[in-house]
Amino acid sequence: MAKKAAKKSAEAVYKIVEVVGSSPTSFENAARSAVEAAAKTLRDLRVAEVTKLDMKIDKSGKVVAFRARVSMSFKYEG
Repeated sequence: MAKKAAKKSAEAVYKIVEVVGSSPTSFENAARSAVEAAAKTLRDLRVAEVTKLDMKIDKSGKVVAFRARVSMSFKYEG
């Protein structure tokens, strides 16, 4: 019985960057703005992970901005 050759996975290296997006309306929009801004200058984004959420509050106690810290990875090319 012949053995099947194991598939070799290509070795790759990924760089991780962290950005903070902000939105006056929601955490979702804040995270989306972070990814969309990063995508303008980074090629081949692979994964985005929200690592922290917080809110900016004014002196009267009103939430004025939602913020999302997002870690993103992209393939490192040299």
